[in-house]
Amino acid sequence: MLQKSQRLKRIQVIAVAFLTVAGIINYLDRSTLSIANHLVSEELHLSASQMGLLLSAFSLSYAFAQLPVGALLDRFGSRVMLGLGMLVWSIAQMMGGFIQSLNHFLFARVVLGVAEAPLFPAGAKVVNEWFAVRERGRPTGMFISSSTIAPMIAPPLLTVLMLSFGWRTMFVIMGALGILVAVGWYMFYRNRDELTLTEAETAHLEEGSLTAAAPKGLSWSEWGALFKLRNTWGMIFGFMGVIYMVWLYLTWLPGYLEKERHLSIAHTGWLVSIPYIFGTIGMLSSGVIADYLLKRGMAPIRSRKWPLCIGLIGAAAFTVPAAYTPSTTLAIVYVSCAMFFVNMSSGTAWALVSVAAPRHLVASLGSMQNFGGYLGGSFAPVITGIVVDQTHSFVNALLISAGVAFAAAFVYLFVVKEVAPAPLPDAIKTQPT
Repeated sequence: MLQKSQRLKRIQVIAVAFLTVAGIINYLDRSTLSIANHLVSEELHLSASQMGLLLSAFSLSYAFAQLPVGALLDRFGSRVMLGLGMLVWSIAQMMGGFIQSLNHFLFARVVLGVAEAPLFPAGAKVVNEWFAVRERGRPTGMFISSSTIAPMIAPPLLTVLMLSFGWRTMFVIMGALGILVAVGWYMFYRNRDELTLTEAETAHLEEGSLTAAAPKGLSWSEWGALFKLRNTWGMIFGFMGVIYMVWLYLTWLPGYLEKERHLSIAHTGWLVSIPYIFGTIGMLSSGVIADYLLKRGMAPIRSRKWPLCIGLIGAAAFTVPAAYTPSTTLAIVYVSCAMFFVNMSSGTAWALVSVAAPRHLVASLGSMQNFGGYLGGSFAPVITGIVVDQTHSFVNALLISAGVAFAAAFVYLFVVKEVAPAPLPDAIKTQPT
């Protein structure tokens, strides 16, 4: 095992720290509307179906922005693309504090979705660039854990801001924080090709890699060739099941507790944090589990695929009793368990990206996976809103989510394979895993 230099350690700490903070800001911004769900719908006179459309506006634009963003990341690097994305999404977040109609809000959420698109593919690319294969699981789990840390702290934090200053000021404050993080990222982070590495540092980073060296830039033929891979489609359709459940809970859990369980806004703000504590544990454990299985001799893709499948089945299994129990306490327990498993799957899915493609294509593959996830996930708020309007209950909406997660487990199990199929363009051939 090759030794890691102090400079590499410093670069890794800076990269993961900024990615984690950016992810927390990212998910706090996404959470503002779900926390303000009741007040926004009252002020703008929106039905549950209209709120579902508004909640989905972000995820749809986010999904379709993934495909070009991944290619742009692999061409121009994470420093510029993520820095620009953070700046624009923070401005869009601030816009939410000044809207006067549903159409205005829809526009702000669409811009937010497009601008937030680079974050997680950029994170996968950064981890691939600055970490050896054997150590990528933990940093991936750490920065992806921002997607559960933020929703965990969002209810109490954003509820206090909202009740103290109003929901509009809450949006403006969060936008200002994002601008500060964007400036810091651009000032302190450097892409791998922007620094001159020693031979020992390069050898450490390339140990166990799919390719000995990444070509400069990205060709469109390489990008398009990814769509010819069976694994790409398995990751696209499988991630739909992960994000459908993640997005349902992120957008509707506060509304579920208020409408289905008849809790006050203040109580909801604290109770929503509990499932996300378990979600964070699940997210952090995903990288540990993946690296442990890899160290024990399991092939890289298989070490990610099995925890993914187990997580999705576990999430589905606990969502079903959450739908039927008359007890609010048990509902929180079941939802917490579901959040642990579905977020374990989410973290492992991003760890899968880091070993399923060469360095210069990681962001592209990650964005394709994220496109599928959020295309499927964008239906969760809309379908949930329609179901609630028609049945005045969340039971069927939760059962639909469980079914989608269960189906996704089978996609990963039977479609994603341990060995990349041949023939492939030479530039994206991978070693058997």
